[in-house]
Amino acid sequence: MQDLLILGTGVHALEMVELLERVNHAAPCWKLLGLISTERAQVGRTLNQTPVLGTPDDISRYAQAALLPSWADLPGMGALPMERVVSLVDPSAFVSRTASIGRGCVVYPHCFIGLNARLDDLVFCMTGCTINHDDVIGTRTALTSGVQLAGSVTIEPDCYLGQGCTVRQFVTIGRHSIIGMGAVVVGSVEPDSVMAGNPARLLRTNTR
Repeated sequence: MQDLLILGTGVHALEMVELLERVNHAAPCWKLLGLISTERAQVGRTLNQTPVLGTPDDISRYAQAALLPSWADLPGMGALPMERVVSLVDPSAFVSRTASIGRGCVVYPHCFIGLNARLDDLVFCMTGCTINHDDVIGTRTALTSGVQLAGSVTIEPDCYLGQGCTVRQFVTIGRHSIIGMGAVVVGSVEPDSVMAGNPARLLRTNTR
């Protein structure tokens, strides 16, 4: 079993502790050493039965450990040695043998990843997401619970798709966009857009 650090201490990182247990129950492969926090005050605490071992400055002390980042905690982690970053896919998820999943992705229970779909690095998929055939999900994108993507959808990097939103076939979501909860996206979205409603309409520009 390979040593592993979870990078983060937020709610999703703590859920990932239990997802890891589910993966190990199906096929033991990871020895979880502990958590890395962006807050020095958390070091030494135990969160969800898992010790907080240090901050990002301490990652180098665990040179043999694989790294599993939590999407919400990424901004505080700095540059990651991507050659050490691994992904976590819940055993209940369906992943087509023709799909590809990059480094640092997390796939929660009951997700569907279809034929020739591609998840780039650091994609976060919460429970019950449907990523259909030929979809492309860009780096550092979050799909929250119940997101439904039709086939041949492109989500550019750094997007956030709210709970239960739906995206029509052949649509492109431009980078740094936010799609609101329950929105129905029927046409392509310009970068830096905040969209909501059915059909989804532009609310404002996503300033960075």
